[in-house]
Amino acid sequence: MTYSVKEIFLSVQGEGAHTGRPSVFLRFAGCNLWSGREQDRGAAVCKFCDTEFVGMDGLGGGQFKTAEALAHAAMSYWPSHDLGASEPWVICTGGEPLLQLDGKLIEALHKAGFKIGVESNGTIKAPNGIDWLCISPKADAKLAQNSGDELKLVYPQRLNNPEDFEHLDFKIFSLQPRDDSYLDDKKSGTHNRAAFEYCIANPKWRLSLQTHKYLGVR
Repeated sequence: MTYSVKEIFLSVQGEGAHTGRPSVFLRFAGCNLWSGREQDRGAAVCKFCDTEFVGMDGLGGGQFKTAEALAHAAMSYWPSHDLGASEPWVICTGGEPLLQLDGKLIEALHKAGFKIGVESNGTIKAPNGIDWLCISPKADAKLAQNSGDELKLVYPQRLNNPEDFEHLDFKIFSLQPRDDSYLDDKKSGTHNRAAFEYCIANPKWRLSLQTHKYLGVR
């Protein structure tokens, strides 16, 4: 299998249960809920995506013909002086990473020394071997993956309410304010407050803020 990658970079996890953890981000190209083209946003299943995942022109992006080549490329972003000193993490994201992440790549990433985190929309069943699986439901897209480590819901969504997911088998439930800045929308601040108030009233949910945006980093 050839893997199409938008970008690879080292940063700090900015959201969810692992906020603050240094990680290599492996962003795959492509998604099954939106083409990534602005002219298609209105007809997309997921209309509020704020991520650029089209093409392979980002830092470290390209086509990788083998799982081993991609795993080696990802590990090259981890500080070499730290190898063996701490536990390297790679976050497979997108787009939708489960369109491409398969057993061979999971095995290769583990062999390279990584713990593997995945951020998925949940419409594709996850393969075995993932160390941290985070599912973020979008609109009325049917979930194929109903269990995992973290369910992270963007809030508010017209078609998804937090209580719709509380019965599912996840360890952590995170609520993340919707970022409408791509619309030049001033309501993002009200989304922050709404998510905060929902978590206060419903302590099953943790507030997830996109701290990397506050820091001005990726």
